[in-house]
Amino acid sequence: MNTTQNNEALLDNQMKELVDNQRKYYNTNATLSAGFRIEQLKKLKSLLLKHEEDMHRAIFNDFSKSKYENQLIEFYPLLDEIDVAIKNVKKWMKHKSLKTNLFNFPAKSYLVPEPLGVSLVIGAWNLPYNLSLTPLIGSMAAGNTTILKPSELPANTSAIMAKIINDNFDPNYLKVVEGAIPETTALLKQRYDKIFFTGSPMVGKIVNKAAAEHLTNVTLELGGKNPSIFTEDSDLKMGVKRMIWARFVNSGQFCITADYALVHKDRKDEFLKLAVEEIEKHNFSIENKNFVQIINERNFDRVVKLIDPEKVYYGGTYDREKRVINPTILNNVTLDDAVMQDEIFGPVLPVIEYETLDEAFEIIKRYEKPLAAYLFSNDATAKKRFLKEIPFGNGAINDCVMQISNPNIPFGGVGNSGMGRYHGKYSFECFSNFKGILDKPTSLETNLKYYGYSDKRMKIMKALS
Repeated sequence: MNTTQNNEALLDNQMKELVDNQRKYYNTNATLSAGFRIEQLKKLKSLLLKHEEDMHRAIFNDFSKSKYENQLIEFYPLLDEIDVAIKNVKKWMKHKSLKTNLFNFPAKSYLVPEPLGVSLVIGAWNLPYNLSLTPLIGSMAAGNTTILKPSELPANTSAIMAKIINDNFDPNYLKVVEGAIPETTALLKQRYDKIFFTGSPMVGKIVNKAAAEHLTNVTLELGGKNPSIFTEDSDLKMGVKRMIWARFVNSGQFCITADYALVHKDRKDEFLKLAVEEIEKHNFSIENKNFVQIINERNFDRVVKLIDPEKVYYGGTYDREKRVINPTILNNVTLDDAVMQDEIFGPVLPVIEYETLDEAFEIIKRYEKPLAAYLFSNDATAKKRFLKEIPFGNGAINDCVMQISNPNIPFGGVGNSGMGRYHGKYSFECFSNFKGILDKPTSLETNLKYYGYSDKRMKIMKALS
């Protein structure tokens, strides 16, 4: 064997040992009680608060993201998720009563939530804390053991998560594995009871294929071309205010932000004017602590190539050395333009005009089902049609991205944008199996089901079923 093969074999063995040890620990039933789960969640919250400044410094070193933006879209939502889980986990763990049909009278029927077992969580780089630790919280609340693989691209945030967890938790219960493709490849060779992946559809297919080898339960949180529709009657001033913040927060590196704007032709000029005013009012910049760097040079170059100089309505400037692309609006965009071929994941907003709602919906349906979709309208018919005719994972009416801030709303994709739901109780359900139980007393029994079938018996059973 050559050096590369030796390294691969060593990694494979290390990951197998890690998974085997977590499975042994899980099989001791240590994670099953509500008390254990709550204790571990409280411990995680305490550690996050203790290391809050370290986490702010780490993400600043990766993205130049200010602590204020980190608190807003990553840190505080994590604390909220933990608090919701701590408050509700006992209720979530209770048996859930079901109706029992007459044929099984006088039995009881119910669901029993149980942990799936050993979980693998693979996080994403764009919101490295939120998209790594939120599913981890769900796995802990459900009573699993968990291996967390953060993205290696924001190296400092990966390192601080590893330090917080690996220095304070039993690796047989929680373990952060750092690394890149070799480590992820070695991890995916193992058998888990749950894999939770956040990232691109391309890598999601690889993860799903690896999981299929072991018939492992999978949740995939992916992405897509998320539309935002502005109808003729929309409140443009408020709608643009909300959408512009959402479009450029985290410099557009946000899987549920509006990827492009569909604006009614009679309102497009006003839309563009208000959008520019809103951008200039915010004065987005790293110095103003409301803008961040593009994650690396490769992604920087990819996004810059999407900016057609002839279609720049506003912005279009950038600094490769600083990895900063200034907020950019593209006008008169067509579906053939490069910017409309894939998810942008950067601070560029293409604007497309439409004449009828049918035309707008037709444009959306040319793409894969999006992770999110947004409608800015006060028209009841437009709202009904949007909800009925456009498939998407999650979204909002007269707002953008804020659905993710409500832990009572499930978050997830559909089709090419993902499968499965999480956040709040949906995270608990995501990492749980619900056993269906028929609980029957022995004091009473009917002979209807036993041998000696007849037309009369079958009529009775049909009536009772």
